[in-house]
Amino acid sequence: MRLSEDFLQNIARIIPQERMVRDEDMDVHTSFRVGGPASLFLTVENKEELQRLTVYLRRTGHDFFVLGNGSNLLVSDKGYDGIVVRLSGQFAEIETDGETITCGAGALLTQVSHVAADKSLTGLEFASGIPGSIGGAIVMNAGAYEGEMSQVVETVEVLDAEGEFLTLENQSMDFGYRTSVIKNSKYVITEVRLRLTAGNEEDIRVRMRDLAEQRRARQPLDLPSAGSTFKRPEGHYAGKLIMDAGMRGFQIGGARVSDKHCGFVVNLGHASAADVYDVIREVQERVKDRFNVKLETEVILLGDF
Repeated sequence: MRLSEDFLQNIARIIPQERMVRDEDMDVHTSFRVGGPASLFLTVENKEELQRLTVYLRRTGHDFFVLGNGSNLLVSDKGYDGIVVRLSGQFAEIETDGETITCGAGALLTQVSHVAADKSLTGLEFASGIPGSIGGAIVMNAGAYEGEMSQVVETVEVLDAEGEFLTLENQSMDFGYRTSVIKNSKYVITEVRLRLTAGNEEDIRVRMRDLAEQRRARQPLDLPSAGSTFKRPEGHYAGKLIMDAGMRGFQIGGARVSDKHCGFVVNLGHASAADVYDVIREVQERVKDRFNVKLETEVILLGDF
């Protein structure tokens, strides 16, 4: 993407230059630890900056991607010919009030779950090991161990395509399995309000430790990945389908179907994004051929593959 000096100067009137980076390598911003450079990487620290920036980018026709924690993202080796916007500062704040927690979209889900435990609030234990941001978790309706975000969300504040702030109630979010109304819209999540339940802090932390032990026992947490690579197809489990298709340990380059959990594609330390993508495609084709089941990815693809 060719970025004119006039364009960059106008961006600098919104975002300080020290928070503007050209050709930023995305491998350091994703849990897969792969990916080429983004044309422009901007760190936004408050709602006013975000509002002014998104209005300007849309008016000038520049593509942009709002980055959470990069834990569910595969960026092409060619990079992203667009603008990546990372939410920081005000967007990482977490506040509690009785049985509610209000947090910026950039707050880490693990941190929010620990704040809930500190306040003896139950209902978010399932999320204590999910490495994404709260904003990303809302977009995907993240879940684990029979819990999901739709169960605890009260309201979601978003910035719409016209630069207006809107508050969406839970029933307006169209939550489904790993989806929400946000996923295919132009909304940018700015703030989330969670409604939890008063509980016992010791019981909450025992449950969180138990879930952490289960994750360590069942998931390849020692290798870079994006968590569960595939959605659970109706009536099946992705990991079992992949295993029964003979794909356990299948490897291309430095990417491999985990021997510990076949639902994970992992980076052995020297993978390219193309390696990861090719493993994903091969798994999808093999499972489709063997069981006539289409595996959809949970992972978001950014850039050209």
